[in-house]
Amino acid sequence: MAQAGTSLSAYDVDQEVRHFDVLVVGAGISGISAGYYLQARCPGRSFAILDSRDAIGGTWDLFRYPGVRSDSDLYTFGYSFRPWRGDKSIADGPSILSYIRDTAEAYGIDRRIKFGHCVTQASWSSADALWNLDVEVGADRLPTRYACQFLYLCTGYFDYDAGYMPTWPDMDQFRGPIIHPQLWPDDADYENRRVIVIGSGATAVTLVPELAKAAAHVTLLQRSPTYIVTIPGEDAIAKWLRRHLPDKLAHGLSRWKNVFLGLLLYTLARRLPNFMTKAMLRAAQKQLGPDFDVNRHLRPRYKPWDQRLCLAPDGDLFRAIRSGQVTLVTGEIESFTPAGLRLRSGEQLEADVIVSATGLQLRLMGGMRLEVDGTPLDPSKELTYKGMMFSNIPNLAGAIGYTNASWTLKCELTSRYVCRLLNHMQEQGYSWCVPRRRDPAVLEEPAVTLTSGYIQRALASLPKQGSKRPWRLHQNYLLDLVALRFGSLADGTLEFGRRLER
Repeated sequence: MAQAGTSLSAYDVDQEVRHFDVLVVGAGISGISAGYYLQARCPGRSFAILDSRDAIGGTWDLFRYPGVRSDSDLYTFGYSFRPWRGDKSIADGPSILSYIRDTAEAYGIDRRIKFGHCVTQASWSSADALWNLDVEVGADRLPTRYACQFLYLCTGYFDYDAGYMPTWPDMDQFRGPIIHPQLWPDDADYENRRVIVIGSGATAVTLVPELAKAAAHVTLLQRSPTYIVTIPGEDAIAKWLRRHLPDKLAHGLSRWKNVFLGLLLYTLARRLPNFMTKAMLRAAQKQLGPDFDVNRHLRPRYKPWDQRLCLAPDGDLFRAIRSGQVTLVTGEIESFTPAGLRLRSGEQLEADVIVSATGLQLRLMGGMRLEVDGTPLDPSKELTYKGMMFSNIPNLAGAIGYTNASWTLKCELTSRYVCRLLNHMQEQGYSWCVPRRRDPAVLEEPAVTLTSGYIQRALASLPKQGSKRPWRLHQNYLLDLVALRFGSLADGTLEFGRRLER
């Protein structure tokens, strides 16, 4: 597809303030979804998509490490309006990126995107019922201004500039390269070399089997185990449906089948954690053989879904371990050495390359500053409304996906709701809407209950959820589907108003 260029002429850099009815920030998987629904359901509204990078795709354009793939099936991670036609249900990063870009091109959404536009601040004016955005454009970060009636943030949830890199003693002593997967270098050389991957999350579980195809040996070093589940790389039922039914119908049935299956497994994990733990360990033991110590290396200290499960399509990680190409080590690092790592147990691990797959850093709203009528906002002081808006912040929504299911499921519901809300405001002559916390019985609770490190490190900076509706996050697609598609907009919490004529 035709990509927008990155020359200065591709950017808007003069001092004219550009007005749109809606501005979407972010051209990743949720931003393209937002663009589709805005032009399909709000055809009279003007909108643009601003992205600080120079390409479509967000996360899927940024992550380039070997083996990068989704941890959700593409029938639910993909769009409901554009069937996924790939053979793999758990797809690789390049395939997902092509799918997002092709979708943007097919619906003309790519022509709405302004690349190299980094939003640094968004200021709401009640007098004008407008958001005013300070934007830096291009490599020279030239200032320009945008304004909109409604601001829709599709910025994802992590810091694109850097991942989380712990510090260990004597890191500077190691003679080889230390790489974080988020910033994987194009010239990384691991062929026929010994590699240590530090980490036990989805990135490590994804990366290790791919590295093992070329490396002399890979050691996966984890401080503590995580749940690793083997699933088929291809969805046999979805393939059968595609052979016998029209694309759209087959995609829809596959999507709903996986929605219900995901909800069932999550419910079982939360209600019968011991049963699910034993089932996952039995499956791993069967693949790894009777001599592998699954209780030491694969039995976490937490219950299933206290953190996200890691997926091993077709058991690729377990196959690599059983073949001898990968060694799984559980232990804590005492220090780096010139030749590798020394563990607190005294064990020495040798390596030519060390990969720190130690996680992400969260960055809410793309790092932009928010203010309302000149007063700076601290998002951590606000409550999330229906998992998409925020108390006391007018005309603003954010695409925030599920932690226990596909990200895109919730983002599509949010985009549909935003369109429904915009149409309602236009029909009733409203200029603004804002969620108001009026019920004193609503208690504040953490917005995310996962115990993952990247969540816990950022928890104090995140908005809270409330103890009951509409401030409570369900993490349940079926409940949200009913509430967001059919629930009343005038629910007594969302306040509407008109701009005062001056």
